[in-house]
Amino acid sequence: MEQNDNIGKVVYSKAGRDKDRFFIIVGKLNDEYVYISDGCLRLMEKPKKKKIRHLSFTNMLSEEIRELILSGNTINNSLIRKFLQSHDMNKEV
Repeated sequence: MEQNDNIGKVVYSKAGRDKDRFFIIVGKLNDEYVYISDGCLRLMEKPKKKKIRHLSFTNMLSEEIRELILSGNTINNSLIRKFLQSHDMNKEV
């Protein structure tokens, strides 16, 4: 598996305080942990370190956010919020 395969993917938290919320993967620590952010509860400045096994992957990917992260640009939280809201992610629950 390539290092940055999952960056930009929308995931669903299955465990912990943030259970039943949607996030976007913004970084990878190792094979077991990733960093997630929703631009609201978890900001880009302080993303949540989360075990991959506590996440459920969706088929959705934000190409725009993925490209910004991989190119080293800073991402503002409103971009993540708008993406998740435009796809009605946190309203589905």
